[in-house]
Amino acid sequence: MAGPVPIGATTSTTTTETYRGALTLLATLFFMWGFITVINGTLLPHLRSVFDLNYTQTTLIESVWFIAYFFASIPSAKLIERIGYKKSMVIGLAIMAVGALGMIPAARIPSFGVTLFALFVIASGITLLQVAANPYVAVVGPPQTSSSRLNLVQAFNSMGTTLAPLFGGYLILGRSTSGTTTDPRALTAAEKLADAQAVQLPYLIVAVVLIALAFVIARYRLPDMGSSTRRLAAEGRKSLSLWRHRNLVFGVPAIFIYLIAEIGVGNLFINFVSQPDIGNLTHEQASRYLFLLWGGMMVGRFIGSFLMRSIDAGRVLAGASVGALIVMLIATFGTGPVAMWALISVGLFHSIMFPTIFTLGIKGLGPLTEEGSGLLIMAIAGGALVFVLGWIADAYDLQTSFLLTAACEIYVLFYALWGSRVTEPLPDEMPVIV
Repeated sequence: MAGPVPIGATTSTTTTETYRGALTLLATLFFMWGFITVINGTLLPHLRSVFDLNYTQTTLIESVWFIAYFFASIPSAKLIERIGYKKSMVIGLAIMAVGALGMIPAARIPSFGVTLFALFVIASGITLLQVAANPYVAVVGPPQTSSSRLNLVQAFNSMGTTLAPLFGGYLILGRSTSGTTTDPRALTAAEKLADAQAVQLPYLIVAVVLIALAFVIARYRLPDMGSSTRRLAAEGRKSLSLWRHRNLVFGVPAIFIYLIAEIGVGNLFINFVSQPDIGNLTHEQASRYLFLLWGGMMVGRFIGSFLMRSIDAGRVLAGASVGALIVMLIATFGTGPVAMWALISVGLFHSIMFPTIFTLGIKGLGPLTEEGSGLLIMAIAGGALVFVLGWIADAYDLQTSFLLTAACEIYVLFYALWGSRVTEPLPDEMPVIV
């Protein structure tokens, strides 16, 4: 076996064309998990009507989704270490497909419990993809263009989140009684059954696409990342500590708290703008405005990427958190179109938060970067606490629940101004592939 080759070096089997092809496949993975995650934004108001759920129970659906990140992250890392990145990606897609197919019997019964289990399975597959694909993108090509590659796949992820509300609005809400009326009456048993079965076709389509993508990746000759990509041997790490790095210590809760804000807004958006004193829209019509919220995140990432070429990332993050705080307060205390468009605009300010917090969190970790990255990915489980917004909405009202979102923006501002400062930076090391 040949010795280790620095990342970006060209051999007979790892050419520039191979890297480009691999990056294309990775971009489809980012697209698909962004797409499937945001389908929940249209699925939640649909299930709320089918199962007569209150807001706490509705947001519990999303909590189950993000709990998967907490439970599946470490097993995913161990699986990747055992079988490699390529096989893990294929297995992740297969797990997602199984979960998507599980939505079909869940709709036929219909069963809230089976629906939750199917969504947990899908999220577990996405977690495996996240743990595998994020570090892989950083090494599948020349190191000097790694930032460009990461920005590109993030854009594809945003594209998925932007298109998902249109897909869900047309194939789920647009084909259901609850999604096409503003009548507040309770659905009949027959209408609930028909509405529940409306999710079968979209999830069947998703499952077929996932299986096809798994087959393509299984057949494609991806550049290999072996065990030698570990940054430092276990013995060498004993003298180093992640907890000496303030940017990581405060970055983990920053990711955790930010996810509450992002997921909470996305999940309650349709119910919020459908209210008579806000937008007075059907759920199907509201899903089109959800498209604008996620589209704003895609646009915001391009703008943020441009700004960070000349402005410190921490300052850009601080500006975004202040903007998000202002529009969330307007959405909380405003009414009519003003409140609706304020909530839509928060997507623009949220856009850079996750990737910027993540980047600031691993800055200066050097040989501990992989361990730090793992903690930040696990912090995505913060989205599970979105049920707290649902509880506040039930106890008071939807607009009052947005005060929790505003509090999340304040923590992000704290992190941008102080918590993200690097302490005891370590020299970085170039990983290798075999």
